[in-house]
Amino acid sequence: MVETKKYWAFGLNILSEISLPEIAMIKNQYENPDVIIQIDDLSILWVSLAKHPYSFIIKKDFVMFQIPNVAIYLIEDGKKITVTPLVNANEDQIRLFILGTCIGALLMQRGILPLHGSAIEIDGRAYAIVGESGAGKSTLAAALMNSGYKLLSDDVIAVTISEEDHLPFIIPSYPQQKLWQESLDYFGMESAKLKPIYQRETKYTVPVSEKFFSAPLPLAGVFELDKGKYSQIEMVPIDILERLNTLLNHTYRNFLIPELNLVEWHFNYSTKILNKIDVFKLYRPTDTFTVYDLASLILNYAKKENTKNAVY
Repeated sequence: MVETKKYWAFGLNILSEISLPEIAMIKNQYENPDVIIQIDDLSILWVSLAKHPYSFIIKKDFVMFQIPNVAIYLIEDGKKITVTPLVNANEDQIRLFILGTCIGALLMQRGILPLHGSAIEIDGRAYAIVGESGAGKSTLAAALMNSGYKLLSDDVIAVTISEEDHLPFIIPSYPQQKLWQESLDYFGMESAKLKPIYQRETKYTVPVSEKFFSAPLPLAGVFELDKGKYSQIEMVPIDILERLNTLLNHTYRNFLIPELNLVEWHFNYSTKILNKIDVFKLYRPTDTFTVYDLASLILNYAKKENTKNAVY
């Protein structure tokens, strides 16, 4: 009989047949988990539906995909993730896709917006840092953490909206970051005791239990990090009409949105969020390490907003 373990992440009680050491385990009892992660044989279903090895089969409340030499995954109705590990699959890589693509799809199925980035607690409010891969999202979050603030999420940011006052909230994920060797070197962190991400030998998982904020917080702003051939750092408000595109572009696995018939939902959900927050573009040069200067821009904005809200 397969042993199941109880976890909590993304505001969900998770009952899993696959060990998830990144996530906090739960000791207390609960009768009805929000999400079940189970191991089962999906091979026959996959062969009957897939057109090629890297296919995504997407229907209403149904997402299925395969990572060759890793696993077949099925996400159903926002409640269940089924996994078929393939021969000689690496457990770390199996979990990588459970906590990434599977969770992203599952959150959408549950009506929760998954953004791709990092979220940080600053003075009791949450700020999301989004951007393309390699923009430096996690590195900027690490700089803010080194300044005394806490992480809510890294990679997948779960954004929900309260029913009473329609305020957007970020739900914490789990206490771990992913940082490249270059960032570790800059922060003076040793990589010898850290675990490299499978097939990314110079990127590491970094436990941050002591710097993790485990309660939901109101989302107060979104910062889109953009690196390029800029002469200096700059923070610029994003035009109101462009903000919808910003959230769409940085929704985790956004190609799922039309396939799941969620275009209207995403538009309406994003509009509700944007009615309550500001969105900025953070420009940074690539030839210098400006992460603490960028962190100062975010902190200055956050403190001004807190002061303004305190006055009112």
